[in-house]
Amino acid sequence: MKMKENNIMTLEQFKDKHYGKPGSEKRDQLEGGYKNFKVGALLHEARLEKGMTQEELAFKVGTTKSYISKIENNIKEARLSTLQKIVELGLGGQLEFSIKF
Repeated sequence: MKMKENNIMTLEQFKDKHYGKPGSEKRDQLEGGYKNFKVGALLHEARLEKGMTQEELAFKVGTTKSYISKIENNIKEARLSTLQKIVELGLGGQLEFSIKF
């Protein structure tokens, strides 16, 4: 692994060094955790853009403020059907996803 000038690593180099190459157990756990974090962060950002509190979003979806908070803070994973309900009913948006190879 060649480092850039001034001993600065790219993010990929850092992950390779500290978590192993893609496909290793430790690296897969890191990447999986990031995806869950990203979902929560996207929901949080969308909710704020709509000017809604967690309580208001929870009411529209039929759940609790605590549950919304747990998803946004990566404490709890949401099922796809729940995520769709939050995005469509709660935020008035459309959930899209893709499969990449």
